[in-house]
Amino acid sequence: AMSSHPLPNPQKLRQIPPQFSWIDHRLVRDGHFEQCSCEALALYLFLLTVADHKGLSYYSQPSLMKQLTLGTLRFTQARAELIQAGLMTYKHPLYQVLALDPRPVETIAQTGTKHRSNAQQLSQIKRLLNAKGQRTQG
Repeated sequence: AMSSHPLPNPQKLRQIPPQFSWIDHRLVRDGHFEQCSCEALALYLFLLTVADHKGLSYYSQPSLMKQLTLGTLRFTQARAELIQAGLMTYKHPLYQVLALDPRPVETIAQTGTKHRSNAQQLSQIKRLLNAKGQRTQG
């Protein structure tokens, strides 16, 4: 359902850019973000941004380290994390951002209760907002 709320800043409405980059919501929903360090996520975001439609990027290690202000150790750890997480692969000189796997069953079981409580909180917030809206319109 699309939100019907007025935009605080309609002049700055985001448009989908003509290049290929996109970020999959499953990164959050399936818990990928929870498994990765900030450095790994920064590298992943950079690679998502510069990759072509096949997920390929030819940036060199020195260029990536400079862009992300990371030293060799932290950079190689970040790269290893992303490979381990199944988010990318690396074969010199090529990085490939990979399609996301369906999340494993045990992850669904662990997060099932969390999602229910989030849904309950969300419906409670919606009820409160609706009640407030009805009061202010009257």
